[in-house]
Amino acid sequence: MDEKFIRDRITQLRLNKQVSEYQMSYDLGHSRGYINNISSGKALPSMSEFLSICEYFSITPSEFFDGQKENPELLAAAVRGLEKMCDEDVMLVLKIIERINSDCCEVQKDM
Repeated sequence: MDEKFIRDRITQLRLNKQVSEYQMSYDLGHSRGYINNISSGKALPSMSEFLSICEYFSITPSEFFDGQKENPELLAAAVRGLEKMCDEDVMLVLKIIERINSDCCEVQKDM
């Protein structure tokens, strides 16, 4: 992990959210160039600002640093939804996920 990872990850998450650098800066209560300065390598967020950025994306710092998850905000929203369900409904969702994943594997084998 390095500064480039942090810059690139913020950019990736921002693009996934489909928000401009200007809008994100504004939403976080900063001047219009705040996120651009981070993205371009001119600055890094302080720890408190980093936590605000994670909150902005509705993810934990751990999810931020998990570069293998391209859209952790979407996964976090799904988990929050699952947490509200009863066990029976969660099992139904898991069966649907298993079915979709097995269908994807079958399609890939056919190619």
